[in-house]
Amino acid sequence: MKLSKTRSANQRSSWTRRHLLGGLMALPALFALSNSALADAANTTGLAVTDDTVKVGILHSITGTMAISETGSVQAEKLAIEQINASGGVLGRQIEYIQEDGASDWPTFAEKSRKLLVNDKVAAVFGCWTSASRKAVLPVFEQYNGMLYYPTFYEGLEQSPNVIYTGQEATQQILASIDWLAKEKGAKTFYLLGSDYIWPRTSNKIARKHIDKLGLKVVGEEYYPLGHTQFNSVINKIKLKKPDVIFASVVGGSNVAFYKQMKAAGVDLTKEKPLLMTISVTEDEILGIGGENVEGAYASMKYFQSLTNSNNEAFVKAFKERWGDDIVIGDVTQAAYLGPWLWKAAVEKAGSFDIEKVQAASPGIELTTAPEGYVRIHENHHLWSKARIGQAQTDGQYKVIYETEDLMEPDPFPEGYQ
Repeated sequence: MKLSKTRSANQRSSWTRRHLLGGLMALPALFALSNSALADAANTTGLAVTDDTVKVGILHSITGTMAISETGSVQAEKLAIEQINASGGVLGRQIEYIQEDGASDWPTFAEKSRKLLVNDKVAAVFGCWTSASRKAVLPVFEQYNGMLYYPTFYEGLEQSPNVIYTGQEATQQILASIDWLAKEKGAKTFYLLGSDYIWPRTSNKIARKHIDKLGLKVVGEEYYPLGHTQFNSVINKIKLKKPDVIFASVVGGSNVAFYKQMKAAGVDLTKEKPLLMTISVTEDEILGIGGENVEGAYASMKYFQSLTNSNNEAFVKAFKERWGDDIVIGDVTQAAYLGPWLWKAAVEKAGSFDIEKVQAASPGIELTTAPEGYVRIHENHHLWSKARIGQAQTDGQYKVIYETEDLMEPDPFPEGYQ
């Protein structure tokens, strides 16, 4: 009987040890299952989401003629991601970014966007600058159901569930600036000048319609390839036509040559005729152009580095601490900074990284900490924001001389301008 009890006790002890050991060995699998369940709860679409991290893409030109304009966007997006991570991340996950170079080449943008969505399975992409690059990647984002946060002011006439447009569309920039020129400066004649691709051509088509609508006149219209550096011929034409306004949408490195050649030709932009209104030269481009070459020019943007509000003061301080005291911040750079923050807000509102859920959660998202001030995502995926006019100073900054009292509702398909 005693022997039987001992054997029984030993058997129970052996059973207990085996099951305890088995239970301990199962704990890592249990935790892995738990973590996997956590990831799956926030992501059911196979995106690069784990219990600790989420991957996103950054896609801009860091080489080629557009690098002068797009470098600031990359810096802004990285700063926003670093700040979000420092504050706890998104749904408890740290953001990891994969950066690709569009190289100022539209087919390259399409190729890199496909790589980010299909191979890297990123949860969102912050990128593009020109409308040509956006048009090149849009079919890719719609085919593979990705999310793009696009930061540049653009011509409008587009709306996609796969894109959040954080810059201005035409009614908030082009129409607003022409109204201001006609009312405040008495402008009657316009010379339209742009780079030769979709955004300047479509923007000037809209501008021409509005100029005609106001009973004003276009006296010239010219386009030049990206990277073009010889503007003396068109400058002579402008001198002969004597327009009240040069309405300029020249982009990228071409601006350096254009403004220097304007000054060399004796065109004084500090005088009211011809008045130059740019819809493309931000503080980023002026850094390359030189403030002395662009002094006096006007710009229609929603953001200038010189804005005096507490949000912007904190943003400028953080940006300079991260990227250097000599850095400047332009409109698109600020709009790029909004992208990761708006995505974070939509993800957390949805409680998921799933693209469809983020899309559904995006309209109505508010950002009270935006450097430009308060912004809100419209149902058409564009932002409610203010229109502003600035005048370029010798120090490379713009002095804000006008802004709308209220936020302007985005209208990417204005009646009569399509």
